[in-house]
Amino acid sequence: MKQRFIKPPKSLLRKIGRAIADFGMIRDGDRILLGVSGGKDSLTLLHLLGHLQSYAPVKFELGVITVDPEVEGFDPHALTGYYDSLGVKWHYEEQPIMQQARENMDGDSFCSYCSRMKRGIMYSTCRREGYNVLALAQHLDDLAESLLMSIFHGGQLRTMKAHYTNRKGDIRIIRPLVYARESLTSAFAENAGLPVIADSCPACFSMPTQRVKMKQLLAQQEKSNPQLFANMLHAMKPIMEEELE
Repeated sequence: MKQRFIKPPKSLLRKIGRAIADFGMIRDGDRILLGVSGGKDSLTLLHLLGHLQSYAPVKFELGVITVDPEVEGFDPHALTGYYDSLGVKWHYEEQPIMQQARENMDGDSFCSYCSRMKRGIMYSTCRREGYNVLALAQHLDDLAESLLMSIFHGGQLRTMKAHYTNRKGDIRIIRPLVYARESLTSAFAENAGLPVIADSCPACFSMPTQRVKMKQLLAQQEKSNPQLFANMLHAMKPIMEEELE
């Protein structure tokens, strides 16, 4: 039986609507492929974009892709039935990324290697299936953490881009959740009963990552400064603009 997309709260709809408008993310006739890992953020974005389709002034198509890295204990196969129930076209790609990382990784973290491999698979799927836009589900917390990591460990003022074109110039990448806090996606996923698949990658839990440390630092600072993320967003906006990947 086909389900309906769950209407998100106005707080989330306003955030995504403003981000899409500010950065010109969605254009009439776009074919958008959304990367869905099964986590709370990507599943939340699926419902946001699905709901937006019903009333947006521009018409766009929506498909989803799940990349299975074939990590023991992580099985996103169940998502395919969920996509079918929503009537969303889906693409499922499997690749032994953990095994490939052990064989090919040189001076890099597994998370970085995995991210690049997944991105390559998603680009290839976009080209093969005729999608011109790839949507990713990073939120404001992710961008703030990336900024601190870049400053502390790279000596650069950089964070994730809200909307940019890939190096080949054939795919636009958008992040509609860049104005939304992680707490909003978590609350929506829980209240809506979304079928979240827990991340069980052993590489992610073998030791605290730099991103986890940044998350802890920001949480500590926010206790004494409730405007922390609003201020960080204001500071980051100039470096969230388009540039080549």
